[in-house]
Parts: sequence; C-alpha cells; structure tokens
Amino acid sequence: MDFLNKILRIPLDQLPYFLITLIIAFSVHEFSHAYFANKFGDPTARLQGRLTLNPAVHFDLFGVILLLIAGFGWARPVPVNRDNFEKPRQMGIVVAAAGPLSNLLLGFLGTMIYVVLSRFGIIDMISNEILYNAVHTFFAMFNFWNFFLFLFNLLPLPPLDGYRILEDIVPDRARISLKQFEQWSVLIFLLILIIPQLRSVIIQPLYAGAETIYFQFGSFFLMLFGG
Repeated sequence: MDFLNKILRIPLDQLPYFLITLIIAFSVHEFSHAYFANKFGDPTARLQGRLTLNPAVHFDLFGVILLLIAGFGWARPVPVNRDNFEKPRQMGIVVAAAGPLSNLLLGFLGTMIYVVLSRFGIIDMISNEILYNAVHTFFAMFNFWNFFLFLFNLLPLPPLDGYRILEDIVPDRARISLKQFEQWSVLIFLLILIIPQLRSVIIQPLYAGAETIYFQFGSFFLMLFGG
C-alpha cells in the first residue's frame, strides 16, 4: 500500500472516484468523436465498434497508467478517415474538437449539479458521514478532471485532439512536416514524465487552468441559484 501511495498521483482512498471519472470522461469523449465522424459521413469508427459508450473499447492501458502516475493521459483514439468527409478540413476540426468539448460539457453539468445539490441542502441531508464525504469527493474529482482533460486534449501534441485540429488548420506543406513527428509521440510524453521542468511548463499550467474553470463555473452557478 505504501509503495502504491508513493507511485500513484491519486491517493488510494480517492482511486475509486478517479476511476469512475475516467470511465465516464473517456467513454463520452471517444463516443463524441465517433458520433460526429459518423454523422459527417465516415463510418470507420462505427464499423470498428467505437460508436458506443462502452468504456472497454475506449481505454488505452498506457494512457490510463500515465494518468495514474503522472497526472496526464488519454483514451484509445477513435479512427477517423477524413477523406470520407464532404469538407475534410472543416469537418475534421469539428470531429477533433468534439472530444475535448464533451469533457467541458461534463464538467459544466457536474459543477451545476453539485452546486444545486449543495445550494438546496440535498447533500447535507445525507446522514452517513462516509457517503457524505464520498459525494463531495466524487464531484470534486469528476469536475476537476473533466476540465483538465478538456485543456489537456487541446495541446498540439500527437496523438491529442489539439494536434488533429492543428493538422486541419495549417497548409498542406506544413501538415506533411507535422506527420514526421507522430512517430515520436510516445517519446514526447515519456520525456514530459521524466523531466520535471517539462512537466512543470506543460502540465502544471493545465492544473491551474482546470481549477480556474471549475471556480468560475462554480461561482456562476452559485450566483445563478442565489448562493
């Protein structure tokens, strides 16, 4: 147990809430990619069984392990063939952005529900202390990590969605140059993992950004519901 506590970024007592958050966040994220790709005329994800909320088909073991020990990670990318789109670049951007935006929406809804439950005293009605603490911990975990995943996936690094968006924005010549870096994606994230300076420059601001978004949405809903 002590060994796990030392290597895991998430405390063991919070691990169940974290895993539930990942199951929901990753499943909705990847489903959103598949849904819009299929809607725009590319059935690739659907034909491979990815147009589903079943988390078993979306989890990437390496991405989940990284998230547990390093505080950043990803699900298994949904296959997308942009050649099937009527407007490959424009629709490609929408498909890529759908994943991060789904996490933003989950965090938004989670924050609203938490504020409503707190504002109207529903959580305070829970007499069991363990359950009371579990509800608070889950919402804090769920909302923060969805906001973090929203920001993290917008980084312009392969295989993240921000990189796919960048691919569809830049000219064709630059896109060809970008393709050369995709083979180094695993190495890039391993370097971020083992070099503290890189992690502090790239990942730490995302934590701060996620906390800021959470606070801003929380303040908005408190004001909206008379808190």
